[in-house]
Amino acid sequence: MRVNPFTGLLALAATPFAAAWLPTKDNGVIRGVNLGGLFVMEPWMQFSQWSGMGCGPYKSEFDCVMNLGQDKADAAFQSHWQSWITESDFQQMVAAGINTVRIPIGYWILEDLVYKDSEHFPRGGYPYLLKTCDLAKKYGLYVILDLHGAPGAQVSDNPFTGQYASQAGFYQDYQYTRALTFLGWLAKKIHTRPEFATVGTLQVLNEPLAYQPAVTASLLTSFYPAAYGKIRGVEAAKQIPKERQLHIMFMDREWGSGDPEANLPSTEGASYDYHKYVKWDTSVTANRNSYMQYSCTSTLKVKCRTPLVVGEWSLSVPDNLQESPEFSTGSADAVTWFQGWFLAQVQMYERSGMGWVFWNWKSTLGDWRWSYMDAVNAGVIPKDLGSAVGRNVCSGYMGKREVEAPLADVNGTSTAEVEEEVVVRRGKTPEPSAVRDVKRHVGGLRHRSLRHSHHHHGRFIAPSS
Repeated sequence: MRVNPFTGLLALAATPFAAAWLPTKDNGVIRGVNLGGLFVMEPWMQFSQWSGMGCGPYKSEFDCVMNLGQDKADAAFQSHWQSWITESDFQQMVAAGINTVRIPIGYWILEDLVYKDSEHFPRGGYPYLLKTCDLAKKYGLYVILDLHGAPGAQVSDNPFTGQYASQAGFYQDYQYTRALTFLGWLAKKIHTRPEFATVGTLQVLNEPLAYQPAVTASLLTSFYPAAYGKIRGVEAAKQIPKERQLHIMFMDREWGSGDPEANLPSTEGASYDYHKYVKWDTSVTANRNSYMQYSCTSTLKVKCRTPLVVGEWSLSVPDNLQESPEFSTGSADAVTWFQGWFLAQVQMYERSGMGWVFWNWKSTLGDWRWSYMDAVNAGVIPKDLGSAVGRNVCSGYMGKREVEAPLADVNGTSTAEVEEEVVVRRGKTPEPSAVRDVKRHVGGLRHRSLRHSHHHHGRFIAPSS
């Protein structure tokens, strides 16, 4: 049985799984940060660390290990795991009011799954995962473990899969079998190792292909039901009581990969993740007023499944506007304005579901729009998070009826979606426009590569040719 460091774990009577547990802090609202770049490195946001390891010329962990050689790469990654997230980071998180960490991991942390003749990944990461989760337990932080990099890569040309695969190779039965083996192994570890005592959610897949149903249909018919069954089967075999069973998390239907509930054997304990980067939402005009208006008056709860967690978001703005007078971090009122926008987004995500997880805890970009730690140190994110989230930052932006948040086209491509702006006029109730039912994401470009286009001051790592 799992060791429980908490008392009085919260029951969520408003959800389909009343016995499920969440953080005891903040009334069970998830307020978290991603530990991205720890077990799945992303060169765009940690290039100095990446370069210092000898990986600078390479685009992914796979490429770096293949080129450095296994032993040299293992030593470099061990040094990285020891230094990227330390106990000091957890102390700072707690001081900043954080109650949750989402930890992205790749399937290769289970080394028996790696094809030794054709796959190249660092070895020795699992003990550091134990150490990281043990620190989360020590400091009372809830943990979401996320299969961020799937066998064969769930999208092409993106380092968050651990490799720059020329095509998404995950959507095949034998790769699903490997992922299911991984999820079953990890579920067993979660329920037997004391280091995992505060792990409450296991996310079965991060950011699959979107709006390519011919490729991803088997996610709904095969992988998702099997993943749910695999985890629950482990728990049944170990006689885990319902109140200690894991939340099993899927990317929400609004991600564009289909409705994860379509073929699940049960939805008990299921939860959903949606990633909301306003910078890529072409339906929102890229200026301060529109960003505040949007964040203050929108919700994700109408179209998204519940219970929902916004598992990734940031304070970044469109790349071509990052250094503009309006959005530059060096402008005279940048701290004040970005703090207001941070709180507006937090309020939006908390009214949309169970809470949020900021991307990321840290980076080496020198840009606090992508680093929670740096934003706290710069005074942008308040240290008194629990009280700050209740501040009235939206009083000047409430002239519109709350509408469902339109979902971004992350590549900056114009979409056919038209999101109505309903102005509440005295004595007249606005009627929804017929365009509300227009398909909300258009074409296969949507989320083709979410962080593929991230760059900062010329440090963009181009796709493989």
